[in-house]
Amino acid sequence: MTVGRISGREDELGALEEFLEDVRSGTGRSLVVRGEPGAGKSTLLRHAADRAAPARVLTATGAEPESGMAFAALHQLLRPVAGLADALPGAQRDAVRAALGLAEPAAAQDGFLVSAGVLSLLAEAASAGGLVCVVDDFQWVDQSSAGALLFAARRFGGGDGVGLLIGTRDGAGARRALSALPSLELGALDAASARDVLAERAAADPAPEVVEIVTAATGGNPLALRETAGLLTPDQLTGRAPLPDPLPVGEEVAAVYGERIVRLPEDTRLALLAAALEGRGDARLIRAAAEQLGADPGALDAAEAAGIVEIRPPRLRFRHPLIRAAAHAGAAPAARRAVHRRLAGLLAEDGDHDRAARHRAEAATGPDEDVAAGLAAAGERARARGGYADAAGLLARAAVLTPDPAVRARRLTDTATAAWLGGRPGRAHSALAAARGLARDPLLRAEIARLDARFELSSGNAAEALRTLLSAAEAAGAAGAAGAGGSEERARATRRIVLALLADAAEAASAVGDTEAAVRVGRRAAAVTAPPGVPEDAGDAFLRDVLTGMGVLYEGDADHGTHLLRRALAGLPDEGTGDDGSGHEHTCGTHVGHDSPGHDGVGSAEPTRPAPAGTGSAAESPAARLLWAAAAASLLGERDAAARYGARAGRVARVSGMVGTLPVVLENAATAERMNSGFALSAALSEEGLALAREAGLDNSVAAHLANLAVCAAVRGQEDECRARAREALAIAIPHRLGLRAGVASYALGLLDLGLGRFDRAHERLTALASAGPGAGHHMVVWGSAADRVEAAVAVGDRAAADAAAEFLGQWSAEAASPRARALVARCRALVADEADAPALLRRALELLAADDDQDATAYDRARTELLLGERLRRDRRAGEARPHLRHAAEAFHRMGALPWERRARGELRAAGETAGPDGPAALDGLTAQELRIARLVAEGVSNRDVAARLFLSPRTVEYHLYKVYPKLGISSRTELARLLQ
Repeated sequence: MTVGRISGREDELGALEEFLEDVRSGTGRSLVVRGEPGAGKSTLLRHAADRAAPARVLTATGAEPESGMAFAALHQLLRPVAGLADALPGAQRDAVRAALGLAEPAAAQDGFLVSAGVLSLLAEAASAGGLVCVVDDFQWVDQSSAGALLFAARRFGGGDGVGLLIGTRDGAGARRALSALPSLELGALDAASARDVLAERAAADPAPEVVEIVTAATGGNPLALRETAGLLTPDQLTGRAPLPDPLPVGEEVAAVYGERIVRLPEDTRLALLAAALEGRGDARLIRAAAEQLGADPGALDAAEAAGIVEIRPPRLRFRHPLIRAAAHAGAAPAARRAVHRRLAGLLAEDGDHDRAARHRAEAATGPDEDVAAGLAAAGERARARGGYADAAGLLARAAVLTPDPAVRARRLTDTATAAWLGGRPGRAHSALAAARGLARDPLLRAEIARLDARFELSSGNAAEALRTLLSAAEAAGAAGAAGAGGSEERARATRRIVLALLADAAEAASAVGDTEAAVRVGRRAAAVTAPPGVPEDAGDAFLRDVLTGMGVLYEGDADHGTHLLRRALAGLPDEGTGDDGSGHEHTCGTHVGHDSPGHDGVGSAEPTRPAPAGTGSAAESPAARLLWAAAAASLLGERDAAARYGARAGRVARVSGMVGTLPVVLENAATAERMNSGFALSAALSEEGLALAREAGLDNSVAAHLANLAVCAAVRGQEDECRARAREALAIAIPHRLGLRAGVASYALGLLDLGLGRFDRAHERLTALASAGPGAGHHMVVWGSAADRVEAAVAVGDRAAADAAAEFLGQWSAEAASPRARALVARCRALVADEADAPALLRRALELLAADDDQDATAYDRARTELLLGERLRRDRRAGEARPHLRHAAEAFHRMGALPWERRARGELRAAGETAGPDGPAALDGLTAQELRIARLVAEGVSNRDVAARLFLSPRTVEYHLYKVYPKLGISSRTELARLLQ
């Protein structure tokens, strides 16, 4: 198609040419072409596809009958390149193949992993000269395909050479979904362009006044102009005869098509109805269905001759979606049901049970368990492939067709879970409300209550979630006791749901900061045991020990609580998968157990989030168990062990494909890096988690990442960044009663003041933090900030406050076995000790830190301790002894980018008689968050392909970023990068 044949779209054609040129040059691009029906979107998209060479072109078109079929559009788009999936990283390869129906999913597949695999597959297909993906009628694309494509589009970068070109109708839904992508708005054609369009189709040259009237009547819509031109006589076009009033245009274009369809033979109308309802354009299937209903084998030929359809075997395409709509609207309901039944039978014979189930549902005239069961099975298959939003639609329809109220309640509950995971919270809540009204089984009622609370805990009021979970656990336990004479299977199911509810309640209590509730949870968990002689799952025992140990510790029995927590940790396997082999599920979805600012308040044992809201399980997966282990280690005062467990959880989650929980897991991975002195990487991980949490609508995870970013910014002296992140976190945390996140955000502001030498303000903030109650503060933050409170109090001369904070930390860490925990206690005692005793205590702290196996992880602690020792020695006029400690501290702070602390150390160093300045800019300061994440993984020896898999990028994007990283760091090889960053 030439440019001259697309009248009035010169600017749009130029934008498309620029888009194609960028893709040909290797840049990743996306562009949305939007407008009303008939505005010319499809014409422009076909024009771009024709001109894309040498780039490869993949195409797909959304179809309303398939808008609820998970990955239908993706299958259409990627079918020509499906063979390239073998080149993808293993987990992505399996996810993509399962999503495309080329393999059975090994287990419930996560949507994020499918999306990452789609991105990698597109990059692989683009490697031989670029790739342009053209997706028309995006408003009808199924949610799973749309999510995967938009996920990929948001991550296109330099070097990808992938272009995504989308055509969609205007509408609020389309605008929301595509709002992050650049777009072209197709407005009305002006009179000159409208005249050109009319002249192309009209039987006579239109008179100017006719052009003006027709342009106004059609709103300048190209399709309406073309159709009107074909309907007007030469006399009407030239003005010799009056124009019809009203013109059959604009909103009545569909009526025009309907009139044309009515004129066709009955057999042809029947075949068109089959094509409209089939939706995919499978000409063989359409002909077969029409023929079974009595249509002539050549029935579609008349439609093609009339210009209504275009047949290019094996595909049939309506010339415009409005024609399909007219064919559907003009048919009687009984005729539609008859066609659906024939299509269902043919698809079942072909083995396409999912599409067959949908057509059977459309043919149903009332509740039908067989039909409902088929739809539910299709929904489960969609969910297993990661198509949660589309699974929710199938399960919801199955529920409507289910005659048995108890079964309907079960399917509505499944609908709610799938809708939540698919990013449809409104549908999730409405389905859950409907299920609640039908459910009579105590276990199902407990599950419904748990889901309701999990939804609340992820994005709402954590205190309300806590109340719901505690009540549900009591009710489920009471129901189990009342039915004690039932089967062992029923008893086991009851124990599991009670334990799951208690795990979630522990998480909610941790989020709020309610220790009394944690005690209640522990007491109740201790009673959830199997009868004598009945084997107990290792995962159940592990989780019960953790929950009970937490409660006992909060109740004041340190010996018994420590014993239980250590017994739980001893049952975990060593490095590796972290799996105990139980293969069963519990739940713990949000931030369970460890969130305090940590070593010097900066590290943190932050309450972990082992599983996603609405899915999950506290002991179901290796990552979940590791996060509970991190919670246990935190309560033992062992921040370093907690950090190790949290970091392992992040690695396991990425490698295993458990990435639907990724925003949650990244909370803990980011915290672990912060605890291990990796502030730049911690911030980079939280930036990634923040973006994913916002995409998923997980408001409380958003607050967690914002709070962590505020602390990282405080350490690095980024005052504006710290304040902005903390304010945003508090705006979510306070109304949601997230005492944990509110506490960390407030702590960040206190640490900022401490680092900048504003000791009065730091003392005031940190003291207030220690007295804040549940919902606004958190006991773990009080513990984690104790060392900073000691330092601030000493700086302002409040000896009583300093003594109290040091004593509190000593008591909390009394059972800690790790050298780092004992070093922190020694450092704080040095600050409140007599001046003569302080140096020895500080040296003892350094000795303990030197005994730690991970010296990089203790870098911040060592630097803070050496700074304090150097300051003390200098004030004692022992400058020669002070200088090495101050120099080491300044250099360490410099490497970490902790500028306020570096300035303080260098100031002390100058006062001690040494004037050497910094050794150049901090190596990592010039890298973006994305570049830093890539650089750290490459430095660990991870291949470019695996880096791409872990960070949801394409290998070419990784290479592109590395080309920028090397000159920024002044290096030229992976070996030098590893030496610099490790």
